[in-house]
Amino acid sequence: MTATIGHNQPPADEAVFTEITDLFDEAKNWADGEPIDSDEMHDAITKLKDGLHEAGKRAEELRVAEKAPIIKAGKDVDAKFKPYSTKVEQGKKALSDLLAAWRKKKADELAAEAKRKADLAAAEMEAAQAAIRETSGNLTARVDAEEQLSYAKDLEKNAKRAGKAATTGLGLRTIWHADITDAAAALDWAFEQDAAAFTDMATEMAQRAVRGGKRDIPGFRIWDEQVAR
Repeated sequence: MTATIGHNQPPADEAVFTEITDLFDEAKNWADGEPIDSDEMHDAITKLKDGLHEAGKRAEELRVAEKAPIIKAGKDVDAKFKPYSTKVEQGKKALSDLLAAWRKKKADELAAEAKRKADLAAAEMEAAQAAIRETSGNLTARVDAEEQLSYAKDLEKNAKRAGKAATTGLGLRTIWHADITDAAAALDWAFEQDAAAFTDMATEMAQRAVRGGKRDIPGFRIWDEQVAR
């Protein structure tokens, strides 16, 4: 078979990987802890750095090109399923709203009934205790009062069961939310919870401001340094 031009060349990615590895090994020889001591050394290191940069650009282009069909395939799969996953979420949301309204209505009814029973039990207990206090020396009245007290205790138990039934097994769950009403107090609380994360966030905000030209930020020291291009 007649060899074509470039037939024996390695794949582009392997070639650039080899180039980067060789340049990196050379960089390790130069970056050995000793500073630059001549213009010639400076120029050689500059050339090496530029070579690494260009090889890195080619590697990035190859990476993007190789990954592109994979990303497209993933997007195609997402697009294929998206209409149906959207229907699922929309349908569930609509049905959940219907169920929540009905279950809330039932919960309110049960809560009202539980309160009615609790109020009845409390009134009966108060009456029974008053009757007992008034039975001094009257055995028959005492027996009647004890029966009334027993009945009041039964009502209390029944009211507790009704109260439990009004708050459990209804298919509802409680979700708690937090809205800021005092920004200063909220920031103080957040700092106390995670000072490091809060400081990182403030530092990133300051860095963006400095990159945008800000040179005076309360609580920050603004400084500069010279780095190689």
